[in-house]
Amino acid sequence: MSQNSEAATLAGGCFWCLEAVFELLDGVEKVESGYTAGNTLNPSYEEICSGTTGHAEAVRITFDPAVISFRDLLEVFFTIHDPTTLNRQGNDAGTQYRSAIFTHSPEQQAVAEAMVAGIPSAVTEIAAAGIFYVAEDYHQEYFRGHSNQPYCRSVVAPKVAKLKEKFKARLKSGSA
Repeated sequence: MSQNSEAATLAGGCFWCLEAVFELLDGVEKVESGYTAGNTLNPSYEEICSGTTGHAEAVRITFDPAVISFRDLLEVFFTIHDPTTLNRQGNDAGTQYRSAIFTHSPEQQAVAEAMVAGIPSAVTEIAAAGIFYVAEDYHQEYFRGHSNQPYCRSVVAPKVAKLKEKFKARLKSGSA
């Protein structure tokens, strides 16, 4: 990781989708699937799925801002999920699937607020980043190991294809 790495924490539906997309971007050093912004300590996936913990499925992205900016990450984020549906992405419904940006600095807060303000009907939550619980190991790099699973073929793969089409110049070499 670079000396000047920054973190971005984003929620926009299933974390498998977000992780599969962001790990392909040049300048992204690490993507972890996990849970944030809830009220249960060390929640499990089963607890998150119940919708009672208040957590969002999210990804914590470590990136090099000299290669890719936080604004660039948000452009991808707003392209691959629907920021206008409250607590839902496609068939995934519940507060755990909400659209949210958890900021790590006043600069990120300002960029997030400006971008959300430019999206008519956006319901994307903006809040300071808090405790991030890394999800169970089997959730990490899920799409990479399960790309033929029906959910991955029907939901994750189209988002990855959209990224590759729209942001081709931003991909890591060998990711096209």
